[in-house]
Amino acid sequence: MDIVEVYHAGVDIVKHPDVKRGRPELDFGQGFYLTDVYDQAVNWAVKRGLKFRRSPIVNKYILHKADILSSPEFNAKIFSAYNEEWLDFILGNRMGHELWRPFDYIEGGLADDRIVTTVDLYFTGNINREEAIRRLKILAPNNQICLLNQDLLEKHLEFSGHIIIDE
Repeated sequence: MDIVEVYHAGVDIVKHPDVKRGRPELDFGQGFYLTDVYDQAVNWAVKRGLKFRRSPIVNKYILHKADILSSPEFNAKIFSAYNEEWLDFILGNRMGHELWRPFDYIEGGLADDRIVTTVDLYFTGNINREEAIRRLKILAPNNQICLLNQDLLEKHLEFSGHIIIDE
């Protein structure tokens, strides 16, 4: 995958993304969040549109992923599955431990509505680690990409348009 079409969902057209747009306690830290799953972007845009009573928008970009992953200039982390490492990383970041700090690019499963119940049950001690991992492994991963380095974003992400979603 040399280049990948990716999407950012929301209620604004974002031609010039900023890594400071996100909050530090998100799954992958403070960065600019994207997905390569169009339906996931549409669903998120609709939720944002309803929340803010504005038209949902999916911004489209071209991501030069191979250049990022092959560059010694950037540090990338990719989670290929919902597993113990992913779970520890997500929970650590949500608790403010900033495990994302050493990375410029992070990609992996999203703790969406299907996942968050299991994560919350584990986080509150209502299920143990083994049960949480068992539950997570049966779910098909979706995907999120977080760009945490503004220089990486400016060099390897190109705005290619937007779509206003009809609700």
